[in-house]
Amino acid sequence: QVQLEESGGGLVQAGDSLRISCAASGRTFSSNAMGWFRQAPGKDREFVAAISGGGGSILYADSVKGRFTINRDNAKNTVWLQMNSLKPEDTADYFCAARYISWATMLSEQYKYWGQGTQVTVSS
Repeated sequence: QVQLEESGGGLVQAGDSLRISCAASGRTFSSNAMGWFRQAPGKDREFVAAISGGGGSILYADSVKGRFTINRDNAKNTVWLQMNSLKPEDTADYFCAARYISWATMLSEQYKYWGQGTQVTVSS
């Protein structure tokens, strides 16, 4: 069982940076690939970024590539999403998710555990 708790969301202006965090429980964090997904009002949930258990494999959505960075510290059971050059279209609830195995994937249905989400609002 893995429990996830996101933090760090907030209201920022376009062009600003924000880092959101996800703290995980469990003794096997390094065995779990971690992903970030987001859902804007009235839209489907979409993939943002993912990182393998060891951190050696990273995936990004095209919409955030070059602006967002995912990283993790397995000693701290934490994964972060650094978001730079934020745009109003990045406004959404951001969710972290843990996969049962260490391979990263963009597919939300492959992630077993989900946090409650943290809200990110980017004003123009």
